Amino acid sequence: MVSISDPAVQSYALYSTILALKMLGMAILTGKTRYGKNVFANEEDAKASKGKVRYDDPDVERVRRAHLNDLENIPAFWILGALYLTTGPAASTAANLFRAYTAGRLIHTFVYAVKPMPQPSRAIAFAVPLFIMFYMGYKVATFYASAL
Repeated sequence: MVSISDPAVQSYALYSTILALKMLGMAILTGKTRYGKNVFANEEDAKASKGKVRYDDPDVERVRRAHLNDLENIPAFWILGALYLTTGPAASTAANLFRAYTAGRLIHTFVYAVKPMPQPSRAIAFAVPLFIMFYMGYKVATFYASAL
């Protein structure tokens, strides 16, 4: 049984919260970049700020793509992480997986949107969390497949 007093569950709650706040922060970073460049996606925003509507600004698009990458990956972590907890993993293993996933996503954002760095930095920062999700998914699938 999964319980909030379980250290693995507490770790999941902590790192899930950090990731949610990170995703919210990406929305702010996108807006900040748009206002800083005076480039907007909507006519009313452009008029209000005396800017222009543009969909191809490289700086805005880079931050927006990093945000979209979070929106594609972090919800999968929440689902797989929650299911992984139901398999009864060792608290230290679960905490290390959740910690490494979160660190990887933070590093990915940094090297992609905050201070763009050459490859393979972004690829590595993307791949480590991806492999963690595959590992958790594999553990969940094999745990429940063996119960059938």
